[in-house]
Amino acid sequence: MFKKVLIANRGEIALRVARACRELGIPTVAVHSEADTNALHVRFADEAVCIGPAEASKSYLNVPALIAAAEITGADAVHPGYGFLSENADFADICKACGLTFIGPTARDMRQWGEKVPARELAKSLGLPMMEGSGVLRDADHAAEEATRVGFPVMLKASGGGGGRGMKVIRSAEEMRHAFPQARAEAIAGFDNGDLYCERFVEEPRHIEFQVLCDGRGGVWVLGERECSIQRRHQKLVEEAPSVAVSDELRRDMAATIRRALRESGYVSAGTLEFLMDERGNLSFMEMNTRIQVEHPVTEAITGVDLLVEQLRIAAGQPVVLPEEPTIRGHAIELRINAEDPDTFVPWPGRITEYIAPGGPGIRIDSGVYGGFTVPSAYDSLLMKLISWGPTREMAIRRMKRAVDETVIGGIRTLLPLHWQILRHPDFVSGNLSTRFIERLRAGELAAPPAT
Repeated sequence: MFKKVLIANRGEIALRVARACRELGIPTVAVHSEADTNALHVRFADEAVCIGPAEASKSYLNVPALIAAAEITGADAVHPGYGFLSENADFADICKACGLTFIGPTARDMRQWGEKVPARELAKSLGLPMMEGSGVLRDADHAAEEATRVGFPVMLKASGGGGGRGMKVIRSAEEMRHAFPQARAEAIAGFDNGDLYCERFVEEPRHIEFQVLCDGRGGVWVLGERECSIQRRHQKLVEEAPSVAVSDELRRDMAATIRRALRESGYVSAGTLEFLMDERGNLSFMEMNTRIQVEHPVTEAITGVDLLVEQLRIAAGQPVVLPEEPTIRGHAIELRINAEDPDTFVPWPGRITEYIAPGGPGIRIDSGVYGGFTVPSAYDSLLMKLISWGPTREMAIRRMKRAVDETVIGGIRTLLPLHWQILRHPDFVSGNLSTRFIERLRAGELAAPPAT
């Protein structure tokens, strides 16, 4: 196992990595910006190194500073968490060149799955179910031709994009010709990659993703699926596992297909394959995330598998000891509690004047904040992840309602009131979900929730 792990991230995921390392007896090094000097991950790590000012490009994305921090502390491995440099193949190569183990997929894996068009081609060659779409679009006329072939409406996407950025719904050839130049400019500005492609647009899909672990020795584990349909502008707000829309038969079939595909591709470490489910229940591959996901705790809750510990073991060359088809037990839900206005979604940084965490059976909190902590304005607005587990979905919802009612975060605005509303909404309770849930909720198109 590793002598010491440098955690190249911040917030709740940095603390989550530190906890996994501590359980394995591995000392940790926390890096932090000047804005995060008093952050929990800094307090709980064995060592801490300040690597720059608040601006991420000068701290958490500052590769020379990260490598220097690893060298001066004697770390022999780096865990990138999620976001920042977690899917940066060049960073993985640099770590390897500097004698550091990158805890995650190989640079080859990140490159072949990271860009959407090559990933779609790879997924198709591996037999994964695909949405009708195009390759890289040469220009606006080519884009209009391909969109006409696929059939309107289509989703125009940036090949190098992610997290919903650079996506546009196009409903006609004329609209495509007008939108294409702007979308290409946005893709270049956002990802330094102007390649665009399109695929058939499903009006009200579900977002279903499958968690995988691959040990590099031919062992591939598919740890069930997560439903991530409740989103705002393609940013997930609520995740749960398993999905009420996935039958036992579909789950088994998809697990077998994914195992074959990833064995053939030679993928190593944790990863998530994301799919859209159309109105008929058909799944189509969207992308693969070559990192640990924000929503990994719901999979841990229903399988009993510690994904961070397994990531560390795989990176250290140790075998994964799990049944080929892990047992799925009960139901889990995760809420992302962001420092945002619940009506406008405007970020709301500031000092937390009061913090009371919920508890009781079936409740887990992954958080990087505390009472008196000042939430910086320079980073993502995620404060904490609130996870409930129950033997049934109904019990998981009941426990989550209790947990939301118990949670107190004073001094700033958060999404807690929105989550209170979602949990009590008949469409959520019945599992009638789609990626337009929040949009339709705000427009008053969904059934009105009860008063209590």
